[in-house]
Amino acid sequence: MSDRLAVFDLDGVLADVRHRVHHVEGPRRDWDAFFAEALADPPLADGLEAVAVAEAEGLAIAYLTGRPERCRADTEAWLDRVGLPPGPLLMRPDRDRRPARMFKVEALRDLARTTSIAYLVDDDAAVVLAASEAGFPVIHAAWMGGGTEGVDRILYDVQETEGRT
Repeated sequence: MSDRLAVFDLDGVLADVRHRVHHVEGPRRDWDAFFAEALADPPLADGLEAVAVAEAEGLAIAYLTGRPERCRADTEAWLDRVGLPPGPLLMRPDRDRRPARMFKVEALRDLARTTSIAYLVDDDAAVVLAASEAGFPVIHAAWMGGGTEGVDRILYDVQETEGRT
């Protein structure tokens, strides 16, 4: 196995969160309900294929998510259930409310101290830009939409303004 990592975001890249995003729409957000339903996320076929391609390229796999640490057991169970390969799972500390772009770039820098980052795959345009500006190769995962409308807009807003996913 390679010491080079392909790093994958979860929500919107590997996991289809559309069925639970209604919990964080509007002014009254129910984060507990949003994260409680994560085990029911269907996998995104394009994301699974991207992981398979990375493995075929001989890359090790790591996961970087804005989900809070308290969701680790459910997240690990989901990764196992959908058959994704084992790898480091980096999660946001429970009280960390920085925008996703800040948290994830810091996590990438920490990873890069001990291993080579082949690329990051993320759906959040702000994360993609920040990681790229920090010198990391990035693939913008637009297979769940990747735009600024509907679910994509809701996820972008909560990731960047509330630091929640």
